Amino acid sequence: MTGQREIAGYRFEKPSLLDEALTHPSLSGTHNYQRFEFLGDRVLGLSVATWLLELYPGEAEGLLNRRFAALVRKETLAVMACKLGIIKALKLTPGAETEGTREKEAVQADVCEAVIGAMYLDGGFDTADAFIRKHWVPLIGNDLAVTRDSKTLLQEWCQARALPLPKYEVTGQSGLDHSPIFTIQATVDGKGSASAEGSAKRLAEQAAAKALFATLSGEE
Repeated sequence: MTGQREIAGYRFEKPSLLDEALTHPSLSGTHNYQRFEFLGDRVLGLSVATWLLELYPGEAEGLLNRRFAALVRKETLAVMACKLGIIKALKLTPGAETEGTREKEAVQADVCEAVIGAMYLDGGFDTADAFIRKHWVPLIGNDLAVTRDSKTLLQEWCQARALPLPKYEVTGQSGLDHSPIFTIQATVDGKGSASAEGSAKRLAEQAAAKALFATLSGEE
C-alpha cells in the first residue's frame, strides 16, 4: 500500500482499490491491475455506448460503432493514461522500469481501464460514468474522418503509394527524470521528415506523424 487516495481528480473512499489498480503484474502475481482492467473495459464500453446513443439518436449502428471504436481503442486509452497522470503513478519493479514497460501503449491502456474499474467498485457506475464523460468530452465530437490515429493515416498513405513505411527515431530528451519530454523524428524515405515533442514517446510519435502527414498530403 502506498497510501495514495486520489488520481486524476477523483478521491477514493477505499484506497486499497486504487493501490491494486496501479500495481503492475511484475510486482505481484495476484494483487495487480489485471482483474480491474477486465472490469474497467466493460464499464468504459457501457458508458461510451450509452453516451453515444444519447448524443446521436438518429445515427445508424455502423456510424455509432466507428465512433465507439475510436473512443475505447488502445491508443485513446494510452493517451488518457498519460494525460491524466495515471501511468506516472503505476508501480512496477526496477527491472520492468528499465525495460520501458511504463512507455508501452498496451500497458498504459490497461492501467487506464483498471483505474476506471476501481472507480466503479469504489463509487458505483454513476461515478465512473461521470469521470469518463468529463475526460472524454474533447474526443466525443471528433469528425469520423480523423478518428484514425496519425501514425495509421501516415502508414496507409505510404502503402497506397507503394512507399517505404514511416520510421520513428528519438532525436532528443529533456526535462526531469520523472517528467521527460521526448523529441521524435518521423521519416518517409525519399519524401521527407518532421519532428515533434511529447511527454511520452508514443505521444511524440503521433505528433510527428501528424505533422509529416499534413505536409505530404498537402503537397499532392
